[in-house]
Amino acid sequence: MEFPVVFDLAAIRALYASGNVTPAALVAEANARIESGDPAAFISRATPSMIEDAVSRLLERAPEPNSLPLWGVPFAVKDNIDVAGLPLTCACPEYTRMPERDAAVVARLIAAGAICLGKTNLDQFATGLNGTRSPYGAPRSVFDADYISGGSSSGSAVSVAAGAVSFALGTDTAGSGRVPAMLNNIVGIKPTPGLLSTSGLVPACESLDCITVFALNVADGLLVRSIAEGYDPADPWSRPAAPHRLPREGMRIGVLAPDDCEFFGDEHNAALYRSAIANSGCRPVQIAYEPFREVAALLYEGAWVAERQAAFAATMLPQAALDPTVRAIFAGSANFDAVAAFEGLHKLQALRRQCEQELEKVDALLLPTAPRTFTVEQMLADPIALNAQLGTYTNFCNLLGLCAIAVPTGFSPDGLPFGVTLVGQAFTDDALGPLAQHLHMAARCGSGLAREAVPPALPEAADPPDTIEIAVAGAHLSGMPLNRDLLALGAQLVARTHTAPEYRLFLIPGAVPAKPGLVRARDGGGVAIEVEVWSMRAADFGRFVAAIPAPLGIGKVALAGGRAVSGFLCEEWATANAEEITRFGGWRAYMAHAQASNPQPSGVS
Repeated sequence: MEFPVVFDLAAIRALYASGNVTPAALVAEANARIESGDPAAFISRATPSMIEDAVSRLLERAPEPNSLPLWGVPFAVKDNIDVAGLPLTCACPEYTRMPERDAAVVARLIAAGAICLGKTNLDQFATGLNGTRSPYGAPRSVFDADYISGGSSSGSAVSVAAGAVSFALGTDTAGSGRVPAMLNNIVGIKPTPGLLSTSGLVPACESLDCITVFALNVADGLLVRSIAEGYDPADPWSRPAAPHRLPREGMRIGVLAPDDCEFFGDEHNAALYRSAIANSGCRPVQIAYEPFREVAALLYEGAWVAERQAAFAATMLPQAALDPTVRAIFAGSANFDAVAAFEGLHKLQALRRQCEQELEKVDALLLPTAPRTFTVEQMLADPIALNAQLGTYTNFCNLLGLCAIAVPTGFSPDGLPFGVTLVGQAFTDDALGPLAQHLHMAARCGSGLAREAVPPALPEAADPPDTIEIAVAGAHLSGMPLNRDLLALGAQLVARTHTAPEYRLFLIPGAVPAKPGLVRARDGGGVAIEVEVWSMRAADFGRFVAAIPAPLGIGKVALAGGRAVSGFLCEEWATANAEEITRFGGWRAYMAHAQASNPQPSGVS
């Protein structure tokens, strides 16, 4: 039997559906790949008897191939997450203990049919972004053994990229679930903090840690994350999911201004970042990155270093047990006391407000995952400064409670991969998926070592049942005075678009706050007017419509592309003596003009 280069979920399902491959045979192939692969990727392995027992239990409860979502799928787990029967070391031999039960996320994945093959290497106590801080060796880039794999989830990323397992669990405090994804041409799913339980995870920074998923494509990663997630009352940091949608059309992505783009001399990666922006199909909006940079600095230059030391102190291990660089980082906690901790929290809250102002301008951020990579020799020679460079665009994420998906977006001429990360507000985890998948497809760079692999399409997201879409053209637009009425009803933005080119726009006299009236042109003299389409529950739609004052009402609005939705229209009698503002093409443009002409125009609030 000829096996594929990498084990994406579609390939595994096809193998099982053919009837020519059993879980035992597939796992045997995966183990052979582990044996012949990077010797530093795994710290411990499931024994033959453990695997035989796992396969037997799977077939006993689900004998039909593919009868569970992850039926017979091999995976690996970062060695700071509990797997019953396998030693847990956190890459520190003196810490080794034997968990009696699986971490919550591991238990969910095994229940879905997955088979754990072992525990992967990491930067000791998950402290680092480079993968060289382990007494078990330094996993290397699957494309060039002279280069780092990225960390701290080094072995997890390498095992997926090399085709040994289909997916692997990592963790992410500062970027450990994203940087290794970029350096090995795979996808890294960093969930909203609290979405995946951290029960059974040895903390690095307990208030920030996320368990992450490394996969070969976005579809696989999102599926695995959805299976692993779930509110866990045993985890004090766990939160129920509150999914949030993003526009299907007219998406705005926040990108770095030229002065904020720092690639530390790697112009090839700079060009690949610009290419990813162009390939996104979204409207790029330059954001001020400085407040995010200041948040990122708090992680290693602020009191959060003491949180790492607090987690280590609970182990009761001597300082000599630590990797020298990890020991030096922990030693920095001596510079912070309780006053400094509160000062850090206050500074973070002030910076959070600045970052929120930037995030309000866009639907998601599109950032380089890391500016560049380094050889192992370079990293060992300057471990702290170069590690900091790797976290330039990742360290802020968990401090702000955001989610992220890292995707491959190409190779530089030296044959090393580059990638970008989409960063979204909390609980936009699934909503980021379509754009992440589009970016991966557009790059045509494959998955891991399979440079020719084509990522599968995402399943079509079904609209929530019993919802109605409504087009708004004025004071209910995002950021406008009445948008709060939509948000209060739980409405979600579906699209930023335009009407068909057959509408006129008027300023309704005396309206407070100022409002436009949208009227369908009778004489063919109309234009396309900027609108937003929002979705809300049918019951809320009725309440919303009942509160609309004359001369506005709800009718059918024709959109660009041909479809029609319910939307705000104005009775024609109200436009008889009204100022026509059609030439501006939309309410935002008119308001910008009015405010430039008169900082406080009459009737505008």
